[in-house]
Amino acid sequence: MRLKRLPSKPRICLALQGGGAHGAFTWGVLDFLLEASDLQFEGVSGTSAGAMNAVVLADGLMKGGRDGARAALAEFWREVAASVPFEVAVRTLDGESVTLTPAMKMMMGWTSLFSPYELNPFDLNPLRKLVTRMVDFERLRRRSPVKLFIAATAANTGRLRLFKEHELTVDSILASACLPSIHHSVEIDGEPYWDGGFTANPAVFPLFYECPGRDILLVLINPLRHRDTPRSAEEIRTRSRELGFSANFLREMRMFAHARQFANEQPWWARGRFERRLLGTNFHLIEASEAMAGLSSDTKLAAHGPFLEQLRELGRARASSWLSHNASLVGSRSSVELAGLFM
Repeated sequence: MRLKRLPSKPRICLALQGGGAHGAFTWGVLDFLLEASDLQFEGVSGTSAGAMNAVVLADGLMKGGRDGARAALAEFWREVAASVPFEVAVRTLDGESVTLTPAMKMMMGWTSLFSPYELNPFDLNPLRKLVTRMVDFERLRRRSPVKLFIAATAANTGRLRLFKEHELTVDSILASACLPSIHHSVEIDGEPYWDGGFTANPAVFPLFYECPGRDILLVLINPLRHRDTPRSAEEIRTRSRELGFSANFLREMRMFAHARQFANEQPWWARGRFERRLLGTNFHLIEASEAMAGLSSDTKLAAHGPFLEQLRELGRARASSWLSHNASLVGSRSSVELAGLFM
């Protein structure tokens, strides 16, 4: 008697973009996927807030499965909101209106005049205490349920450093989220590191090369297209910073799009291992371009409880929509066309 082979649960890799408080959108995406799907996360690449989400997700899965991961993410983001010593946002997300308080705007103005070594000589960072308390790094290095790729930028060379699960410490996570205008550089093995967004936001290639699974889900916070062209000096400076943090990701995805197009043009008998792998990889996308395009870049610092909760709900809604339309495509084909998005 032949035993019927049970279908395996679909596996997917996650690429989680950074974006400060806007990372609560990704919290919502992960929360819904953990609750409403049977997708198994194979590898997770994260930068800055994406790195925080990635490591809290992995630690929660390790300690308590899918429900444990949901609880860990909720606790992390609510603790982030509670750690802010004063109100930072005067309005929550209701269409397009979120503004920082005058006190927060004044503090941000100081960062353009003074370095963090002058404003914060003792390198105080509330995230260090929070991440240290929440994540069991020693156990995670030994037993992570997913492959992890945490991006940071070597400040003295501009090179990308990817910390894998067996290398993770609280310093590597803080390095990935180290904005040099706000925090001291994070030194690891004698090398100072800054935010991973300078070199990868997020890195997609390790998911392609190091994870056997065929599906990669991009969870994007930053808009792929902005509504308006900046006019004022401040708007131009803000857009310049945003483009700088997106450039490497956009270049990497453009390379994937061109490579897939080239491989597809080759006759089947001329395709090597790389071409077959490339054409067999399925790309998916969850983003919040319309909502995020209407928000000021300053609101990435608005760790305001109601604002974070609304971003979470937005993430859950976008994940629900994606899942209802594309769940059947996981494992079979892409749900987005890279050429149309990145070429």
